[in-house]
Amino acid sequence: MGCQSEKAQEFRVTPIAENEVDPEVWGKVYPIHYEMYKQSQEPTLAGKSKYKRGWDTDKIVYDKLSQYPFLGVLYNGFGFGIEYNEPRSHFYRVIDVQEIDPSRTKPGGVCLTCKSTYAPDLEAKYGPAYYNTPIDEAWKWIPEKHRKLGDSCIDCHNPKDASLNIRRGFTLVKALQTMGVDTKNITHQQMRSIVCAQCHVTYVVPRDKDMKPTGLFFPWQGSKLGGISVENIIKVLKSDPSYAEWKQAVTGFKLAFIRHPEFEFFSNNSVHWNAGVACSDCHMPFKRMGGFKVSEHRIMSPLKYDMKACLQCHSQTPEWLKQQVIAIQDRTISMYLRAGYQTAVTAKLFELAHKSQESGKQFDQALYNKAKDLYLEALYRVIFIGAENSVGFHNPTEATRILGDAVAYASKSESILRTMLAKANVEVPVNIDLELKKYLNNRGEKKLNFKPEQEFKDPFGTQQNIEALLK
Repeated sequence: MGCQSEKAQEFRVTPIAENEVDPEVWGKVYPIHYEMYKQSQEPTLAGKSKYKRGWDTDKIVYDKLSQYPFLGVLYNGFGFGIEYNEPRSHFYRVIDVQEIDPSRTKPGGVCLTCKSTYAPDLEAKYGPAYYNTPIDEAWKWIPEKHRKLGDSCIDCHNPKDASLNIRRGFTLVKALQTMGVDTKNITHQQMRSIVCAQCHVTYVVPRDKDMKPTGLFFPWQGSKLGGISVENIIKVLKSDPSYAEWKQAVTGFKLAFIRHPEFEFFSNNSVHWNAGVACSDCHMPFKRMGGFKVSEHRIMSPLKYDMKACLQCHSQTPEWLKQQVIAIQDRTISMYLRAGYQTAVTAKLFELAHKSQESGKQFDQALYNKAKDLYLEALYRVIFIGAENSVGFHNPTEATRILGDAVAYASKSESILRTMLAKANVEVPVNIDLELKKYLNNRGEKKLNFKPEQEFKDPFGTQQNIEALLK
């Protein structure tokens, strides 16, 4: 009996002032959690993950447009086509928004919704002005001390008793209610994922005739908890022209966008979701700190914890588990590259068609409309997987299905376009030049020069080409 470990102590709950945002104040009551929280500003152990590399001690931020060059074609015309970086930790949510190219923050204060812990207060106080006021002005509404504050304890916890709490009711509560979820009777285990869904979701920013944001909502209409499918999301995005936030330069199409849909992807009938696993189980595993059992508040990938979170349920070695993750991600990236380049090829064919129209060519409108619809189905799926931050691991079978469908939709669209162009006597080359240098050079204030060795005429060719592209 003397060798048994002492039973972990429970933290004494101490009420904190209502609506207290300052993490330092919370830290006086919960010092162990606060010390872990502060570690989020440190480099996130770069090198332990193959694809989500984080950042190192020299603060190198990885550029997704150089990593996946086809995105330069697809995102041209949008802020993401100028600067699209690998995200850092929650601590940098606001800092990173302040440091990126200004084109990324043109929408206005709405950009703070997932970034600043003050977003609910700003939305409640300023109403419609919160969404479309220039972001530099909206920042001034935040107390000066906290203008660079990213996440805070109050984002997830009730100040009265530290219980899990939904702070962004103006987005998440409404979205859950559209799916028939009783938000007053959510279980504790469900809450350990749902609080993450305040930000780790995609959202729609409707625009008025002047392209100014008028609000924000999650496109979950027609879905159900545990089954928010990419098909339903796309259906919502295509249902109203006011949801189009940008014009794709290569095609001229007005499009909506999909952002970091981790919750939708993970909760859609994945193995771990169905097993009752919550986001916190993997990204905030329990640990012993002195005599206390606490959840890790330096929120990171299990890969960067050396798979300790996975060992709570799995009996295999950490190295074996890590290789399973990498194998899933390798397969996802292989499909993502195929889907992305195929979609980019189709986009360039639309560009050719539109130029031919300008010179007087007439096309079969039915074929054109069918090709466009298929293209949009492919494009939104590519954006969905590219924006989701697990590289397929949160739901491997769903990643394969989505990307497989994207390849099929884009290929069919290309086939129809080639038929349409041939009927109009437009000569179409066998191999479509994506003109990657044109899209990847001169991308704005923080341009990264595109290196010639990253250009490949045949992205579906040899294994050497694929491996080089992944470097």
